[in-house]
Amino acid sequence: MAAALAARSCLELSAAVRGPARRLPELGFTPPGTAPLPARRYGDSAGGFCYRDSAQLAAATRNRFVRWTTSGDTVELVEESLDVNLLNNAVRLRIHGCPLLPGGVHICEVQSHLVILLLTGQTVHRLLLPHPSRLYRSLITESQMQSVFTDIGKTNFRDPVNYCVIPNVPGLASNSVASAAWLSSEGEALFALPSAAGGIFVLKLPPHDAPGAVSVVELKQSSVVQRFLTGWMPTAIRGDCGPSDLPISLSVHCLDHDAFLFALCQDHKLRMWSYKDQMCLMVADLLEFMPVSRDLRLAMGTSHCLRLAFSQSLGLYLGVYMHAPKCGQFCVFQLVSTESNRYSLDHISSLFSSQETLIDFALTSSEIWALWHNEENQTVVKYINFEQNVAGQWNQVFVQPLPEEEVTVRHDQDPRETYLEYLFTPGRFSSAAIQKALQIFSQGTERHMDLTWDELKKEVTLAVESEFQGSVTEYECSLEEFWQLQVEFWSKFYACCLQYQEALSRPLALHLNPHTGMVCLLKKGSLSFLVPCSLVDHLYLLSNEHLLTEDDAAIFDDLEMSRDVVCLVQCLRLIGESISMEMAFLMEMACSRLQPPEKAAEQILEDLIANDTENVMEDIHSKLQEIRNPIHAVGVLIREMDYETDADMERAHHLSMRLNLTQLYGSATAGSVVCWGVCKVATIRFLICRDLLVLQQLLLRLGDPVSTALGAIHSQLPWATHCSASPPSQESNLQHLSVLELADTTALTAHRLVSSPQTIVELFFQEVARKHIISRLFLQPNTNLAETSLNWPHLITAIVADFLPLLWPSNPSFLFPECLMGSCQYTQLQEYIRLLQPWCHVNMGSCCFMMGRCYLVMGEGHKRGVVFCRFCACWTWWDYQSWSSSWPPWPSWSQQMTGEARYRALL
Repeated sequence: MAAALAARSCLELSAAVRGPARRLPELGFTPPGTAPLPARRYGDSAGGFCYRDSAQLAAATRNRFVRWTTSGDTVELVEESLDVNLLNNAVRLRIHGCPLLPGGVHICEVQSHLVILLLTGQTVHRLLLPHPSRLYRSLITESQMQSVFTDIGKTNFRDPVNYCVIPNVPGLASNSVASAAWLSSEGEALFALPSAAGGIFVLKLPPHDAPGAVSVVELKQSSVVQRFLTGWMPTAIRGDCGPSDLPISLSVHCLDHDAFLFALCQDHKLRMWSYKDQMCLMVADLLEFMPVSRDLRLAMGTSHCLRLAFSQSLGLYLGVYMHAPKCGQFCVFQLVSTESNRYSLDHISSLFSSQETLIDFALTSSEIWALWHNEENQTVVKYINFEQNVAGQWNQVFVQPLPEEEVTVRHDQDPRETYLEYLFTPGRFSSAAIQKALQIFSQGTERHMDLTWDELKKEVTLAVESEFQGSVTEYECSLEEFWQLQVEFWSKFYACCLQYQEALSRPLALHLNPHTGMVCLLKKGSLSFLVPCSLVDHLYLLSNEHLLTEDDAAIFDDLEMSRDVVCLVQCLRLIGESISMEMAFLMEMACSRLQPPEKAAEQILEDLIANDTENVMEDIHSKLQEIRNPIHAVGVLIREMDYETDADMERAHHLSMRLNLTQLYGSATAGSVVCWGVCKVATIRFLICRDLLVLQQLLLRLGDPVSTALGAIHSQLPWATHCSASPPSQESNLQHLSVLELADTTALTAHRLVSSPQTIVELFFQEVARKHIISRLFLQPNTNLAETSLNWPHLITAIVADFLPLLWPSNPSFLFPECLMGSCQYTQLQEYIRLLQPWCHVNMGSCCFMMGRCYLVMGEGHKRGVVFCRFCACWTWWDYQSWSSSWPPWPSWSQQMTGEARYRALL
């Protein structure tokens, strides 16, 4: 019995954007009294905002959040939802000549409004939008709803009450981009910025619905309080003000009638201010909590970073990243109140990191999530539970790898088809990257916008073929030269796509929702989600140095079995790391051609032994000697990967649930994330099964009579997660189904028109599986939905775990093929059944029936006779065994059909 791991690795799952690139509505504003600044004065940045009730099942803001990216003087805002597809959910704002500060976007939530506060190098701005709870009545359909940005064009950006030019004296500090913004309990908008002379000034806009003047407050430790409500006083008159206390990171914590402003300064000190009293309440020297050299103490800290996390039960936590050359340290503190309205820091933990460049980090009351770029400029994401992890061991996050640098084209393959298949396989390249590459490849003569996936594919084909044809018309060439030229031009376009894909997939920031536990990576124009690995995936993906430090007791309750499984996984990793691309392709082709995978595994082992230049086989032999019971260890690992259920998964009745539950995780974003989770699991399990088969051949060679009982290698799941769905004709769909005399059932409802490019697994999840999974998770006895709080890591793990058995063909459930036929996915259904034929002996009658139906619809009626014979044999056997409930080969709707209707359907 597997025990729960205290902390596991995580996987990055992209919310694939494969639809047409939208022309975002752009709103521009040139503030009077400003001089244009260089557009690239500050680097690109990103951030996110989560609603306070986003974890509440009955809230209008459930599973909704806002993300943004800034570039120069432009900010792009997007509202996301995991439940519904939001209409008009993105907007681009441009403040001409005023570059936005990195981190200069702040969003606040009040009862009736969502307030966006913007800080640029010269101005501050306030935007008021209606709160989503006020838009709840704007329901369009069950799956669509208006976004808070729907009517943003009606906002008056030029209203002087909602913006202000930052005064020149003392002005914004040029060597600091720190900022903070918040709303007071009276509705005032406050903006905190480091002043050029050191210290902080706070600029206040009056409430949007009340008259008033802009006012300014300056906070300085030397004189404790210096207030200038109507103007500014020169530094020489105010007194000394050294730059050492210049804030380089600012954060604010709002109270009922006050706000605590925290400033991490160049002198390595943390200062805490009360805005209401305009008094410095605490100064802490952070160098006391880290090993320092004399050089570090004398140097100015310019890369330190501060984050806050608040818990109703635990209070306020402060996370500080202290940067030092070639190393860094995180310090976590809890704010403690002392007597006389003073405060101190209670040191909770210190965590060291050797990463080179910290991009962003997020803090909760128990965890730190950090995003780095390493020395090779690669993305590194890790997290740690600073309360429980005494050893300081960071948990790995396996980020989405970039596509292969080169596409292998065999001489028997058409280069155009090979490259198109690789480029347009869902999830590999974003449409934005392909469109940008197309723009460059076409020398910028056209703007390829608003193109569907299929239209984009045609444009790419035309562009590359046009370039290619222009180079071969002047001379004759052989077939070999013709093939080589095709590869050359397609590889050139592919390299361009890869360049833009790398640029667009580089994370800019982390977004953490403390209410649901959801963690996202924010990128330029897209986002991805971090989800926990299953136990098997965690062990297989973890590097050996981390695997050796795992607490064995935390993996399995049986300590000896835990060690055996760890050694077994290490053997599998050694095999997997030694398998070349050609060997991997050999196994994939064997599965695709319905050949025995054991034969491919035997050939792979032969190749491994023949090319073993680094004594990998000797290392595997050594590891095998450490396994006390290899057969038992293999059996345990296989059971952990088993998708089969002992009994038929209970078919959910038609869900007469409230609206808020029927929509749960119903958006295209959630569907994409769930299905990519299934894709990741299926791909990893395929590799584990492949490596186990190779290890089995090795054990047989060594004389161990071992049987892994793998049966089928998990090949059809990876295929299904990448197979695109076809947009069917709704009229044709209804005509075909009417032949079967089918009544309205829970499985076959009036399917929406498939919007390409959707995979068949995404289609199945959105049309059928999601409602079954949600009903199993939430509609259980004694479940109080009113008190249910949504926890993203637990729910995404449970949804993927419940989804896999619905896809696994050895289970009695036949919902997946039913959905494919009901959605007219006949080509995909034929390939699905073909992959099952050699090994799956469940639902054989239903598969024969559906294959015959596919032949009939696809115009291959001459093949239906053979299928009909198989169908009759399965049907007769099922009638004979009709009392048995353990193996029903027919889906629910087929049991409603008369024998005449079944016969007519195949004839």
